[in-house]
Amino acid sequence: MRPPRRGGSAYDQAEAAFKSATSKPAAPAPAKPVTPPEGKEMVTLRLDRAVLEHFQDEGPGWQDRINAALREVAGLT
Repeated sequence: MRPPRRGGSAYDQAEAAFKSATSKPAAPAPAKPVTPPEGKEMVTLRLDRAVLEHFQDEGPGWQDRINAALREVAGLT
């Protein structure tokens, strides 16, 4: 007497192996968008060349310095 078959036919086993090797992994949950600190927002702003050069001459961080100056003038500090 023959032992019972396990796992189906060779075709079924090959098909299962092919599907497991070619199937896409489950997609990760969508990432929560990163909110910039202090609710900062990217904008386009036209400035006089002299104003821009004034802040850029002091080196890196010129965008933060412009933001600080605008906050001071707006009375937000």
